[in-house]
Amino acid sequence: MSPVQLAPVSVLQYAENLTDRQAADAVRCRLDWKYCLGLELDDPGFDFTVLSEFRDRVAEGDRADRLLALVVDRLAEAGLVKRRGRIRTDSTHVLAAVRRLNRGELVAETLHGGPWPGCRGGPG
Repeated sequence: MSPVQLAPVSVLQYAENLTDRQAADAVRCRLDWKYCLGLELDDPGFDFTVLSEFRDRVAEGDRADRLLALVVDRLAEAGLVKRRGRIRTDSTHVLAAVRRLNRGELVAETLHGGPWPGCRGGPG
């Protein structure tokens, strides 16, 4: 999946408090997620490890700031937010939270057993 699609997956994952494995299963199995991501109904999804790799790439350099600026630009173009001059972010706390999340999810994924409830089939 492209970073443009993985970013909303990360947001949905955070909003629903899901592990990487559960989020990847939701992309494969849940119609609401497929609709939100603009995927076809038969889209096979991705392996759950893609999410931690994506977070690692976003945490490098100023990528988190650029991603946030892109999201704000798209929201402004859609008329969902107003531009208020220059956008500046301090991503220090965001990057720390991502690193903390990665460590916690490593433990959670190690302890996680079976597939996501209601979904048949293994990782894509």
